[in-house]
Amino acid sequence: MDRNNIIGLVLIFLIFGGSFYLMKPSEAEIKLEQARQDSIAAAKSGVVAVKDTTNQIVQLDSAALAKPFGAAKVGQEELVTLENDILKIDLTSKGGKVKNVLLKGEKNFDGSALNILEGENNKFGFVFKAAGENIHTNDLVFSVVNKTATSATLRLNYKEDQYLEYNYTLTDGHNLALNVNAVGIQNLVDVQQKTIILDWEATLLQKEQNIKSEREKSSVFFKDAEGDIDHLSESSDDEEKIEDSKLEWIAFKQHFFSSILSSKQQFENTNLVTKLATQDGVVKTYKATAELAFNAQANNTYEFNYFFGPNKYKTLKAEDKSYEKIINMGWGPMGWINRFITVPLFDFLDGYALSYGIVILILTLLLKGAMFPLTRKSYLSMAKMRVLKPQLDEIKEKVGDDNPMLLQQEQMKLYKQAGVNPLGGCLPMLLQMPFTLAFFFFFPNLFELRGESFLWMQDLSTYDAPITFSGFLGINHISLMCVLMTLVTLLTTWYNNATSGATSGMGNQMKYIGYIMPLLFFFMLNNFPSGLNYYYFLGAVFTFLTQFIIRQSINDEKILAKLEENKKNPKVQKKSSFQSKMEEMMRQQQAAQHNKNK
Repeated sequence: MDRNNIIGLVLIFLIFGGSFYLMKPSEAEIKLEQARQDSIAAAKSGVVAVKDTTNQIVQLDSAALAKPFGAAKVGQEELVTLENDILKIDLTSKGGKVKNVLLKGEKNFDGSALNILEGENNKFGFVFKAAGENIHTNDLVFSVVNKTATSATLRLNYKEDQYLEYNYTLTDGHNLALNVNAVGIQNLVDVQQKTIILDWEATLLQKEQNIKSEREKSSVFFKDAEGDIDHLSESSDDEEKIEDSKLEWIAFKQHFFSSILSSKQQFENTNLVTKLATQDGVVKTYKATAELAFNAQANNTYEFNYFFGPNKYKTLKAEDKSYEKIINMGWGPMGWINRFITVPLFDFLDGYALSYGIVILILTLLLKGAMFPLTRKSYLSMAKMRVLKPQLDEIKEKVGDDNPMLLQQEQMKLYKQAGVNPLGGCLPMLLQMPFTLAFFFFFPNLFELRGESFLWMQDLSTYDAPITFSGFLGINHISLMCVLMTLVTLLTTWYNNATSGATSGMGNQMKYIGYIMPLLFFFMLNNFPSGLNYYYFLGAVFTFLTQFIIRQSINDEKILAKLEENKKNPKVQKKSSFQSKMEEMMRQQQAAQHNKNK
């Protein structure tokens, strides 16, 4: 057998082996065939076999059918569609629940239709014990009693005068009312039962390009009877049992969309769970169980309301239930700035139907314009410190480094004589920080930017990625807007060093830190929304221009002459409260050091 024959046989064996591997039935096909065989066997043995919505075989014998709501375990799923201008909602007879919620006019990041709740990824129902059996209404088949374009009634029958009825009504907006009538059910439960358990679960699928950011901005929120809003962890798995307070509503919040369930009868002993997903395309899994008061001597009625919609501040606030507080506007002063200044100003500009890139530009101009007096004061104060640097060096050379207390005293004396506040350059900058940081929370949570393009940026609510590559050190793209922002910041740092380095005496290490920080911020902000990086880019450009204009308008010689004149003015030499406190603190430190040396 020559070499060609051997090669031919090897290829034949490889082809046969590959064919067997590729043509073998999949695990799903094996399970499907097994289910078919089980169904045939069940039919031959006289057992009722029904396929539920998860394609699993449910086998029921006569004993199972005789149990409470046993007949409701058998039935064909029926869908009822309710629709208005905003929502298209599919109700299912399997559990009598909302199966699917389509939000019109919105798309997922890949262009597909956006569903807030999707198929079998959500559960809703009541859990109670009837005639000794645990009943989970989510697993039972309701009958459709009546339906219209915007309303439907689904009923879970036990007997003619004993049933659980769901009445759904879709309004013109984002709300779906659900009235639950429990008729005669009290005759099936233990007379000592005081509550009935509500079980609501949902698995949220990816809707945004950056699923990592989507996970970090999704969680379960809730409002208690005292009006306080709280939430579970957004960054990790979390569970909270709320026993000391009743709840008015529970929100399954995703980054830009939410399902919120409110109840006229407040939720008691609520247990909330959120779990981070690890599989691709899945954001998180939520679970909420709560008790509702149950009257064992009469029929019971429960009034719920679903809100399905975007996390748009104006839309949520219009519901007048504090829903808007699920949007993270920042803590403390940053939250106040966003709620009472940024949001109204943004809504005002949005009313002119401008491009959102232009709106951000105007917001930045207004912020920088309002901060300009503080900015100029800060630079002027730093200029004063700069021209005093030679005199401060003389004091240091005269006193030496061996007596830091005396050195501080002499420096403070010079500041007092010249009328200079050493913190004058820092305080104005600190006052600007809450406004700058407020936008750090505002833009990443701004629904209006979702899907909006500007220049090359296709979606201002997520990162722009003109350059993509396989992952390296956790980075798989380069945001061009983030690059531009970094370059302008580096340019500003270079300009500051070039114009002030000669007189400030700044060491080389401090200068290099000014270059390192923008590079670190690049790696941090590369994954952030392009709208935020665009704002920071504009801020960096205006900061550079402001510094250039102020620097050109400041004359160091005139400032020094003014400071020398201040030394001769007794009014200027009057101590400020800050200087008095500093001198008192230094005296105390010097006294303590003197006593220690004794």
